[in-house]
Amino acid sequence: MTTNEGIPQVVKSLAYIGVASPALAEWEAFGPEVLGMEVRERERDDVLQLRMDDQYHRLAIHRGERNSLLYLGWDAGDQDTLGRCFEVLQRNGLSSRWGTEEECQERRVLSMVVADGPGGIRHEIVSGQKVEPKTFRPGRPISGFVTGEQGLGHVVLAVPDLKEAESFYTGGLGLKKSDEIFTFIDLVFYHCNPRHHSLALTQIPGVRGLHHVMLEVADIDDVGLAYDLCMERSIPISMTLGRHVNDQMVSFYVRSPSGFDIEYGWGAISVGTDWSVAQYDRPSIWGHKMIAQTPPGAFEAAPR
Repeated sequence: MTTNEGIPQVVKSLAYIGVASPALAEWEAFGPEVLGMEVRERERDDVLQLRMDDQYHRLAIHRGERNSLLYLGWDAGDQDTLGRCFEVLQRNGLSSRWGTEEECQERRVLSMVVADGPGGIRHEIVSGQKVEPKTFRPGRPISGFVTGEQGLGHVVLAVPDLKEAESFYTGGLGLKKSDEIFTFIDLVFYHCNPRHHSLALTQIPGVRGLHHVMLEVADIDDVGLAYDLCMERSIPISMTLGRHVNDQMVSFYVRSPSGFDIEYGWGAISVGTDWSVAQYDRPSIWGHKMIAQTPPGAFEAAPR
């Protein structure tokens, strides 16, 4: 696999996420009442879809016996870019194929390329997401989520081999490195639009999975109100309020019903064409005290 030298940027944003979980009923309350997301009317008993803007959906919870990451959806923007993405993946010997009509219909997209990423994580690069203008209704009063060209937010993944993963995300999908943090857990951050990072990776040999999903709101008071709700309802907080050193987001981390964490934040900086990669030796300027007694529960053994 090549590096991203000379590779054009392919994906434009993180579009949607799919996870497996036995906790659909818990999400019906947690999604709208705590996070402020909107629950779509159920079309299937085994899938719960959540919205955070006018996109058809952003997060899908599929009924499963255990918590795990099923797929990540990436927006390529248009059919031509999607075709170039497929060519890049094929040229670099990565397992990829065009999505079927049934797969596209299920995700409400016009076209899709399916690729097997590092650690066996499924990636869906899509074009033509369904949009329903002026229809988003938050589950509780909030200012709204920061999405648009920045996509749904970011994900942090555990991967068994960081070098292999970086080759896939930079050489295959065209993401660019934002910075690195070397601390009790080493992290590498990547962007594909003005959001500081849409993806971060940490290496855990033999393990893959979803550490957390970040949702950004437009007003800091929404963060404080969500924090109060979690405290009032005794929903487990994983990390207290704090401000990150690299994207400067003010946030806290709450354990979701599906084992992975939700980072709920406000105020992140943006990256531009003149961005310089940096390295840090701590994750936060202040706060973010770790109080979780267990690691996120959406990790699993990576296939060999």
